[in-house]
Formats: sequence, C-alpha cells, structure tokens
Amino acid sequence: MSVAPSPAVSVLGGAQTDFARCWSREGLGLRDMMADATFAALEAAGLEPADVQTVHVGNFTAELFSQQGQLGGVFASLHPAFAGLPAARHEGACASGSLAVLAAMAELEAGRYDVACVVGVEEMRNVPGAVAAQHLGVAALAGRESPPPDGAAFVWPHQFSLIADAYAERYGLDHAHLHALARQAMDNARRNPLAQARDWRFDPEAFSDDDRLNPIVEGRLRKQDCGRITDGAAALILASERFATAWQRRRASGAGPRARVLGWGHRTAPIALGDKLAASAEGEYLFPHLRATADDARRRASLASVEQVDGLEVHDCFTISAYMQIDHMGVTAPGQSHRAIEQGRLAPGGSLPLNPGGGLLGCGHPVGATGVRMLVDAWRQVTGRAGAAQIPGARRIQTMNIGGSATTTVSFVVGREG
Repeated sequence: MSVAPSPAVSVLGGAQTDFARCWSREGLGLRDMMADATFAALEAAGLEPADVQTVHVGNFTAELFSQQGQLGGVFASLHPAFAGLPAARHEGACASGSLAVLAAMAELEAGRYDVACVVGVEEMRNVPGAVAAQHLGVAALAGRESPPPDGAAFVWPHQFSLIADAYAERYGLDHAHLHALARQAMDNARRNPLAQARDWRFDPEAFSDDDRLNPIVEGRLRKQDCGRITDGAAALILASERFATAWQRRRASGAGPRARVLGWGHRTAPIALGDKLAASAEGEYLFPHLRATADDARRRASLASVEQVDGLEVHDCFTISAYMQIDHMGVTAPGQSHRAIEQGRLAPGGSLPLNPGGGLLGCGHPVGATGVRMLVDAWRQVTGRAGAAQIPGARRIQTMNIGGSATTTVSFVVGREG
C-alpha cells in the first residue's frame, strides 16, 4: 500500500481529566468528563467555544457503562455555541479516540472546516469489576472468544496471555522483561500529576513471580501485567494550516512552538486473535499490519526509521502489548524487544523513552479516551509542556493505539514546527 505525505493539521491545544477520579462517587458522569476536558483544551489553545466548527467523539461502550448513546448530542449540550455543530461519534474499541482524530483530520484536510474539537471519553468505574469485564468483552468475537473459552474468567487478560504464548513459542520470552516494563510504567506515572497510579506504592516483589504480591490473573499474565481501566476524558483542538497560521500570528512571540500531526497510519485486521496469529505464522511479525501502520505513519511524516523520533507512546494495556510493540515499531529486530529493555533505551534518559507519563499501565485506561490522551501527551512533549515527564529537546513523538487484540491499529507522528 503506497502512502502520500500527510497535509498539515496543527494541534493547538489539549487536555485530559485526572484519571484517578471516580466521577460517579462525586455524583458526576460522562457529560461532566467531556466538559472538563473540552473546556481545558480550549483554554490551552487560547480559543473560545464559538471557534469550534466540527466535533468528533471517541467512545467505546457508553451505552453499556453509562446507558448513554447519541454522544454528539451530549457534546452539543455542553455550551450554547456547540448547539447546531456537526458532530459524530467513532468506535474502534480501545482505538476509538484515534479514529475520532482521523475523522477530524480528514475534514480539516478536505477544507470543510478550520477548527475541530476531538474528545475521547469513557466512564468505567461506575460498575463492579466483573460487569466491566463483561462489557469490555464485546470487542472480542462473540461466541468464539467472548465469553472466553476454557474456563477463563477475563476476556482480555486471556487474549493477551495467548499473545504472550505466541511470543514465547516463536522467539522465547522471559517474564523478567515484562516485570521491568511494569515497574517502569509505575515509576513514570509518579511524574505525571494526572496519572491514575501516581500515588500507588508497591513492594519490589510486586514486580516478580511472587504469587502473593503479584498473583496470576490469566495464563502467563500476573496482576502487574494488566492495565487498569478508569474514568476519564481527553480533548484536542485541531486546526487547518490556514487557521493555525493566523492563530500563530495572533499569539505573543514567547508563546512557544506549534505542534503538527506529521503523519498517520491506520489498518484493521480480522477480529479473532487466532485468525491473526494463523495468518502471520510464517512471517517475521505476529501482527504485520501493526508494523505496517507504524511504517505508514513514518512515511507520511517523511521519516526513514523510528530512530528519527524522540519518544514513543504505545498501547500498554498489558505488559506483553508493550513488549510486542517495541519490535513492531522498529526499535529492535523481531523477537528482540528484550534488548531495548536491557540496554535502557526505553527508560527516561534513554535514546527512545517509552510512555514517559506512565502509559496505560500507569496513567490509566479510559478506553475511548486513550488514543486522544496519547496525542495530548505527544503535543505536550513536542511543545515543552510535559513537566516532570518531559523528554529534553523532544521534537517528534510517535504513538501506537490498538483496539481489541491488535485488530484496529492507528499510529500518529506529532512534531513541532520551528
């Protein structure tokens, strides 16, 4: 598949809610989260509600968790200036937020509108854990993968344990490397004031094969291998080149650099994990379409390799998903992700820091918000707004957001101008 360079779409501002909050305990919900993130993003961009011309919402399961559909209309209720705007909702499991970003970019690139608001949102802490697991199972193939076979209690730990099995069989797998990724995610979360796990503390043995402090959840995966869902929203203000150029002229000279989406990739594979693994059995990668998505984003950004970005935001819903994406993003040869971990390349201060704000494991995973949150963090990094999680001198960040068992894959390269 050939790709063309991506037209310029600028990121003018972004924001996320505090992922440690349980909104239902405060008598609040989905609409309140959307408002919190949206108005904070507008403030970050120095714009007013009346400047927004089109709206895209990323969400996975509001009907199940919140008994709420028609999320475009929910957005329209947030402010009088939003009433009457074109609005659409996008769903691709955990990649829902990234699909909303792609749709907004397409409208800006086509010249339909000049300013888009993208908000990803999910309420997930308002139901018991077993109910939440059941709701999340709808992203697996019903009747074949969900509910899980063989007596497994949880769909997604079971699915990603199968991915770990496939890695172990094809390349070998040392769980010590997964423990290292979990530990780094929690350490990084402490530098992020909005991370779910910023105040969590663990005994060192919690990142080991200790069955008491780190019990098995499903198959190969233990407690610290598993990301925690949470409530949350994240929002971005995107703009056309025409609007962004005028916007930049209006700002004070010391306002800092402008961020742009330099490239993107998007591919979708058959929903069943077994079908994906069978199709790639003779190939280099478990998920060749994911590798292609990463390559597409870099080609559109006119980058030859991952070495030309300064950091990665990857979808570590489980430690094995982060481990898998290390080699699929091109950091190492296939099956050699452990080398980058051992060499410290992915740690803060390394040559290619991974998830400096904690990722899904540390920051939290409100499913529909995650893809947008990744871009908010990328915008913060390239404009020097990441605080204690800042990668010094970061100019380009690449993201990878996946939905389901790497069924939907979306990658962006975000860079700064000037």
